[in-house]
Amino acid sequence: MIQLFEKISIRHGKKIRFLIAGMVNTAVGLAVYPILYLVFEPMGMGYIQVLIIAQVLCISFSFVSNKYFVFKTKGNLKKEYLKFFAFHGFYFALNLVCLPILVEAFKINPIISQTGFAIAVIMTSYFWHNAVTFKTARESSK
Repeated sequence: MIQLFEKISIRHGKKIRFLIAGMVNTAVGLAVYPILYLVFEPMGMGYIQVLIIAQVLCISFSFVSNKYFVFKTKGNLKKEYLKFFAFHGFYFALNLVCLPILVEAFKINPIISQTGFAIAVIMTSYFWHNAVTFKTARESSK
């Protein structure tokens, strides 16, 4: 049984690490916006301002966990962060457009609306980060 786990770990280690990091990043991401919203909304801060703060915090946390735990790349910090942010920036821009529509026009709670965006990011991020953000020169030449 231990040998089976070792084989799986060797063959699919990056995917397993991505799932683990994804669970942690998801927990952080799903917790940060509601917590910040519940703290700052009574002080008069709007849900969009809370979203901006939450996104910067969550994108940075996710980058660190992906770079150092999942993909384990060395160097290229600025280049990888820019690629990482490009992916998440796309969703962020989409989020900035859609969240007010969902909240104001469709009267969907901001926390529920934001959770939907988190799910979309989760479903597409591995493919982007594996193929673009953290692709090493060695993987490119294969």
